[in-house]
Amino acid sequence: MKVLKVLALTKYGLMGASSRVRFFQYFPCLQQAGIQITVQPLLSDELLLARYQRGAYGWWTLLRAYACRLRAMLQRHRFDVLWIEKEALPWWPLSLERAFLRGVPYVLDYDDAIFHNYDLSSSSWVRRLYGRRIDGLMAEARLILAGNRYLTARATTAGAEHVVHFPTVVDLARYASKHRYSVAARPRIVWIGSPSTVPYLLELADTLVALTRRQPFTLRVIGGALSMPGVDVELMDWSAETEVNAIAECDIGIMPLRDSPWEQGKCAYKLIQYMACGLPTVASPVGANCDVVVEGETGFLADTPSVWVDMLVRLLCDVALRQRLGEAGRARVEALYCVQQTAPRLVQLFSEVAG
Repeated sequence: MKVLKVLALTKYGLMGASSRVRFFQYFPCLQQAGIQITVQPLLSDELLLARYQRGAYGWWTLLRAYACRLRAMLQRHRFDVLWIEKEALPWWPLSLERAFLRGVPYVLDYDDAIFHNYDLSSSSWVRRLYGRRIDGLMAEARLILAGNRYLTARATTAGAEHVVHFPTVVDLARYASKHRYSVAARPRIVWIGSPSTVPYLLELADTLVALTRRQPFTLRVIGGALSMPGVDVELMDWSAETEVNAIAECDIGIMPLRDSPWEQGKCAYKLIQYMACGLPTVASPVGANCDVVVEGETGFLADTPSVWVDMLVRLLCDVALRQRLGEAGRARVEALYCVQQTAPRLVQLFSEVAG
């Protein structure tokens, strides 16, 4: 039987959350199914780390990154399928990217509303020149893997041939199924993210200060640095080796978001991680959060500061409620949001695209 060869053109290496969970965690399953994966990240871990430290990429390093991407794409005819994270050549003219994709069926994978970088840009020139760029790529893709309904709707409107709702998921092999809930006077609320998503948590600062006046707690922040006077904050660096235990040691997971078009495209991965660890959740009722959280069964949706405080107080004061919602959340992840459920579907989809 012919080996199916896939070239994965990811945006990042393992350090980039989107590439890690949408691509890299599937590689072992795909290889076991006889699919040969070659991966070419556009932005290496070293580049991403430098961006976090300096706030921007250097022009020379970006040019070298694009040169490596072009070399990989020039060899595309050695592969049966191209699997592309969002876009292969960001900010290039659509006609040129299409030229470098011609002749090989390609799959586009989205977990963010990346098209809003172009069509909602503050620059009228960007909107005019690139506003329909992602739609043009979608229209010629053999398959679109869309992480939520907002992304699915955009791909369908763009005229994509085949659109599949394919959520961002966890690997249950990494997540313990049991959880012990704190009965101490100061349980932990956890938020996990990156330096780029810390502003969402900071918008909750006044609410968390008000919460401390009603019920003591510690806020564990994984992967971001911040100062939140009036709140007992515990900062932890993110690493793939420690993230699961760092979440599982906590009692409640939170995911605040503002309600804008960009946030509508997010895939609620934080919530899925919390639920996989058996934690109840409180989240903003935005985008995929509304699909992942089952109100009153796995957690709560909070649309105002007072509701945030009330729901968190309720969970902080009730260990039995935390346990009931946490167990229901874990069961929901096992049924819908894990690699064990989605990997066989991905193998089938790649076989269909190549065939």
